[in-house]
Amino acid sequence: MSRQFKVAVVGATGAVGEVMLSILAERKFPVGEIVALASERSAGEYVKFGDDEVMVRDLATFDPAGVDIALFSAGGSISKEYAPKFAAAGAVVIDNSSAFRYDDDVPLVVSEVNPDQVRNRPRGIIANPNCSTMQMLVALGPIHRKAGIERINVATYQSVSGAGRSGLEELGRQTAALLNFQEAAPERFQAQIAFNLIPHIDDFQDNGFTKEEMKLVWETRKILGDDRIQVNPTAVRVPVFYGHSEAVNVETREKISAEAVRALLETAPGVEVVDERKPGGYPTPVTHASGRDPVYVGRIREDFSHPRAVNLWIVSDNIRKGAALNAVQIAELVAAEG
Repeated sequence: MSRQFKVAVVGATGAVGEVMLSILAERKFPVGEIVALASERSAGEYVKFGDDEVMVRDLATFDPAGVDIALFSAGGSISKEYAPKFAAAGAVVIDNSSAFRYDDDVPLVVSEVNPDQVRNRPRGIIANPNCSTMQMLVALGPIHRKAGIERINVATYQSVSGAGRSGLEELGRQTAALLNFQEAAPERFQAQIAFNLIPHIDDFQDNGFTKEEMKLVWETRKILGDDRIQVNPTAVRVPVFYGHSEAVNVETREKISAEAVRALLETAPGVEVVDERKPGGYPTPVTHASGRDPVYVGRIREDFSHPRAVNLWIVSDNIRKGAALNAVQIAELVAAEG
């Protein structure tokens, strides 16, 4: 009989936690026992796990002894407080927050790009990257291995689900209000999000970039293991419910053609190429990404203004691949160790 694991999902009532539970069931992860954990106010509620309903327990009073794998998606402050406790009790922690991403002794893993780093976890903690970095590197990892990446220019168009349930509710509420000729006052976002774009995600840094933009810089270098890679990011919030999109211009160290990039990506794990030069021959967050696992790539073309650059359009479901699926894929790598 193959080994069964006691798996805890921390933040089980959140947008990502719910999807983590559904993906664990969908992919038939070898769960012997599932534990759903959240804050005291959610304790006693029920969440779905496959065909079952699991009662949510209070994280603050839960004893982590006996947990084999803990998937955390409850925010950085919760992770900082509780992830070390779970790791000390013997669990492998896979954390979806930014709490440990930049620590040298915590691997930052995209399952298709650097799966070998999973074993390198001296603290028993593995970090999940930011959703926008994740989808970009699933597509760019094969290009970096083939031709070496010198510089990435990227503009992200990020859905409101990246801001959690409150972001989804605000877009829905404002859209309904505006269609009924009522005011749409912003609460969750800095400006009206319905029928608008906001070039501001996370806090501004001293260099004029936002923290969301700097995550693309820091995380790309760490995951690809190359501090020479230059990244020039702009992050924009858009009125889309699910699915982040990215316009990427990648300058390589060696010349690589658009045809060679397309051929690479057609065989790359986790990637689906949708690249036809006709109306609808490209991926969008609604028609392709939402609710699905792959990272979709289209609009592949050489940059005629640069001798060694290629343009890509990259789309993925930020809640599934951008958070929950990658965490479960990391858990599968851990389980495969036996």
